[in-house]
Parts: sequence; C-alpha cells; structure tokens
Amino acid sequence: MQAWVVATSLIFLYLALTVVLGLVANRMSSGDLEDFLLYGRKAGFVVLYLTVVATYHSSFAFLGSGGFFYTHGIGFWEAGTWTVLVGGITYVLGSRIWALGKAFGYVTPADLLADFYESEAVRVVAAIVSVLFTILYIQVQAQGLGYILSVASGDRIPFEVGTLILLVVAAFYLAVGGLRAVYWTDVVQGVWMYTAVWIGALVLTYKLFGGPLALWRRLAVERPDLLSLPGPEGFFTPGIWFGMTISLSFGIIIQPHMMIRYYTATSGTVIKWLGATTPIYLMTLYIPAAMVGLGGALAMPGLERPDRVFPLMLFQYTHPVLTGLILAGATAAAMSTLDSILHANMTVLTRDVYQRYVRPDADDRHYVWVGRAIIAVLLVVAYILSIRTHVFLVTLVTLSGSGALQLLPGVLGVCMPSPRIRTARGILAGIAAGLATLYVTLFGVAVGGLVITPNPLGVHHSVWALATNFLVVLVVSRFTAPPSTETIERIHGEIERFVYGSKNDEAPSPPNPIASAA
Repeated sequence: MQAWVVATSLIFLYLALTVVLGLVANRMSSGDLEDFLLYGRKAGFVVLYLTVVATYHSSFAFLGSGGFFYTHGIGFWEAGTWTVLVGGITYVLGSRIWALGKAFGYVTPADLLADFYESEAVRVVAAIVSVLFTILYIQVQAQGLGYILSVASGDRIPFEVGTLILLVVAAFYLAVGGLRAVYWTDVVQGVWMYTAVWIGALVLTYKLFGGPLALWRRLAVERPDLLSLPGPEGFFTPGIWFGMTISLSFGIIIQPHMMIRYYTATSGTVIKWLGATTPIYLMTLYIPAAMVGLGGALAMPGLERPDRVFPLMLFQYTHPVLTGLILAGATAAAMSTLDSILHANMTVLTRDVYQRYVRPDADDRHYVWVGRAIIAVLLVVAYILSIRTHVFLVTLVTLSGSGALQLLPGVLGVCMPSPRIRTARGILAGIAAGLATLYVTLFGVAVGGLVITPNPLGVHHSVWALATNFLVVLVVSRFTAPPSTETIERIHGEIERFVYGSKNDEAPSPPNPIASAA
C-alpha cells in the first residue's frame, strides 16, 4: 500500500472518531442551552486541563512554531515567557472570572463587561471585537488542516478540499454535541497531540542527526545564525519579544474561547490548579517543535512555506504508519482549537446578539438551532479566508491576540478592584483608540511628512496599541460617570468575598443565565 494512502487513511480514521464522540455527546446532552454552551458548568480538572491546553496549542504550536524556528531560529524559545504567564493569569484572573460567572450567571465575556459597566454599547463592542479577531484564529486552524491533508496525500487532496473536509467535520460534531462534544474530543486531542509531536520530533532528530545534541553541534557549524539573537532576519528584538509575550498570554486568555472555559469549571480550586499546572504542558511542547524547525532548516532548506516543514519531513523520512499517526496528532492540534473558537463565536453571537436583541423570549431549543446555523455561517467565512490568504500561522495568531488584547483594560477593571473605577465611556474610547493604534503600528502610515513605520522604534504593535488603550481609558474615565455604587459593591464585593472572605471558593448559585439575558 502506498505511503500516502496509509497516512491519509489514519487521519480519516481519527476524524471518524471525533464524529462518534460528537454523536455520543449529543445523546448525553440534557438539551438545555446552558449544557450546549457551557457544559452545564460541570467541567472537572482533568477535562478542563486537557481542553485548555489543547485549545491554547493549535496549528500555531504544531506547525507554525516549527516554521518560525525554521525561519527565525532559537529566538522563538521566548515562548517560555508567555506560557508561564498564561499560568499566572489563569490562577489570578481566571479564578475571579469563574467566581463572577458562577455568582451572576455570565455566559460570555460581554456579559461580564456589560453588567459591571452598565452599558449595552460595551456589550456590543466587546462581542464585535471578540468575534472579529478570533475569526483570524479560525483561519489559522483551517490553513493548518489544509496543509496537513495536502501533504499527507502527496497533494492528491488539494489544500482547498482538505481545508473544507476538516472544517465540516469540526463544525458537525460541535453542532450536534455542543461544548460537551468539544470537551470530549479535546481530551483525546490533547493527549494525542502532545504524544505525537514528541515522538515525531525525536524520531526525526535521531534518524537524521543522531540525536538532539548532534543536531545542536551541526547547527553551530552550519547555521550558527539560527542559534543567535535576534535571528537570521533580525526578528527577535527586545521590543518584538515583549509584544509577543503580552499578546500571546493576556491576548489569548482574554479571547472568548478561553474565558468561557473559566465559566465552565466546577469550582475556583479547579481554575487555580489549572493555572499552576498548564505551563508544564504548554512550555514543553516547544522543545520538540524546536527540534523539528531547526532540524528542518538543515535537512530541507529553502522551503517556500516553512509552516509545512513538520509534515514534509515526516512524509519523507519516517514510516507511513508513524507519519499517519503523527499527522493525525497535528490534525488534533488544529481541530481542538478550531472547534473551541467556532463554539465561542457561536456562543457570543447567539447570546450577545440574537438572544439579547432579536428573540429574547424564545425557548432553549430555538437558541440551540440558531447556534447551529451560526456555526454554518462561520464555517463559510473561515473557509473563504483560509483559501484566499496565506500568512505565517504565528503572525495570524499574534494579530488575533493583539486585537483581543484591547478588551484587557475593561476586564481588569471588573476583576481587579481599584480606587480608580473605569467607566463605560472610558472603556469604549480606549478600545477605539487601541484598535486605531494597532492598525497604524501594524501596517504603517504616511501623513504629509510624518511616516510611521510598522512596529515603531522596534516595539511590537500590540504594546503600542495596549498602552494607548490604557492611557485613553484612564483619562476618559476621570471625566465620565462610573457605574452605580450598587453595581460596584455587588461585583467587586463578590471578588473580595471570593479572594479574602470565604474558606469555601464556591460562589452562590447563579440565576438562570439564559432567562436573565432577556
């Protein structure tokens, strides 16, 4: 049997497994909207751990990081900084988001922001920003999936067809099983992905170079530029490093698919354990990724699309069965994030737009079907974006995080009580100013004799955008009306009770979150 048949067949067997899990999840579902959107708020540590790490690491980690090591060298190991920060952010901020979600029945990030700032405008803007920038993240996963099937089949399955097949599978099991299906498939995908990337990297490294140390010695002789900073293309300057650290930690955690996961935990203790342990998985995945990317720079120089280095090396240098199993792991990496973002965007659009403003009095069954229709629309948008633009996967993820990062001042104002209360107008002005700055510092502009280049002064665009956002929020909030005293005391009081006032981290049972949306 030809190698491409074996590899492709194993990937399709994996896809069949995810469909079966989705159908089983559908049979186990209670049928109400909270179960469909939030897993009934019943996620324990093991399930939540695996879905969080599988969602955070995606095509970005499995394919994109290898491509970045291939092009820019060892500087990408700065990933350790943002993966450690993710743990700290989860422990401190994530547990507070859980407490407020449990106490007040929040379902989306916009619920939290709109409730505290007493503003429907904040709700709408937060929903738009959440969806707009996570669409880019969907594109990352879709492109990664297309690369995998295209390479595995020896280009017999075109990139466009492979992308469509895998998008449809992910959308199907999400639509039938809701977040329960996403979590169950993520458990499998999280284990498979981690195991696959380590096995694949070690097999390739020992077969081609005699082991990691031998690879390092060859790099030192043949490509010392890959072991230096700022790298062969001068990319990893201190300003870029700092910006990527912020946008890939706070910027990812603040996105709806991650914040919604905090709402689903059974307790705040689960979230704190999550924060304490997730960096272990997240950091160590970049060790084999470095072996693949740096080894690929020696074994397969001159690739037009460096993001494809891992599947190309597997296909050329390993047994077809092993290639198929590892590429199924790569498929798991992409689908575990794709399904989560599709779910999050569906939740935001269903909850914050349709339920709030179109049909506030419909039953749960109606909203579930609306959510399924939204998934179909998102699938079409993701497919069009993925086949029309080809950009570094890491670049797309960083841009996605930079955009979502503009919600951070508002979230901190809710979750971190301070004497300086931020206002709705301040938050809205800050988001507008931050997004405008993001555009200018990302693409550069020329106005008359003034020329602003991308990443001015060597500082990453996300840093400029976030700094502008915070400054505008603080200035505008100083001259505009804050939320009512009752709201501040209710929400900040809940935070203080959770952090300081109770030995039991279980917040009060929430009102029905679906009914309260009306």
